[in-house]
Amino acid sequence: MKNNFLKIQKLAFIILLLQFFFTKGFAQYKTFDLTASRDTINAIDKKDLKQGKWILHTGEVRGEPGYEEEGIFKNGKKEGVWRRYNLNGDMTAMENYKYGGKDGEQQYFTMMGDLGRVESWKAYNPDAPYDTIPIYGQGNNEIINYKIVKAEQYSVKHGTWKFYDPNSGRLIRSETYDRGFLPKEPDTNVATTDNKTKKVKPAEVLQYEKKNSGKKKVKTRDGQTGY
Repeated sequence: MKNNFLKIQKLAFIILLLQFFFTKGFAQYKTFDLTASRDTINAIDKKDLKQGKWILHTGEVRGEPGYEEEGIFKNGKKEGVWRRYNLNGDMTAMENYKYGGKDGEQQYFTMMGDLGRVESWKAYNPDAPYDTIPIYGQGNNEIINYKIVKAEQYSVKHGTWKFYDPNSGRLIRSETYDRGFLPKEPDTNVATTDNKTKKVKPAEVLQYEKKNSGKKKVKTRDGQTGY
């Protein structure tokens, strides 16, 4: 009998201990939800800031399909990897966040699950008071100056963007940005020698001229009548 009483006391102590840690752990949150496995999600702290893992649901709006996304909030800002799914559960995007803005590589997928495009972004720290950005010249890629601006919470295109054919998966286009600026692509039909610029004929034209070099030119009539 005494042993049974000690076992009951021990069990009651364990239950009270678990209740204490459970209550203490959630006391920092103003509101939160629990999953079926008792994991905490969608928590809002005493300062009304989103914290920890969140699952966001967006319904269909004006013909645009709805979706769900999951990831981590840190002090009210998205942080780290965020995954987006359509309402059928298929993943449509995998994004990376820093300081609440997109940062690094972002991947977007087609309805068939193939890679549709890759974006590259740079996030700025809103807590840093200033940031230095380059100023480019008109019509060229030369940096002519630098400008100091007050940093805010935002992201700019930075790095290489890739676009893929949805049917074959083949890379069809790429663009490389420098902190929001898309440098001008070099003209492949222009060559520079001795500081002079001259047009370079396409390879097909050069091949045709070489094949037909030395042949006598035949004068043709244009249909006009001369007097």
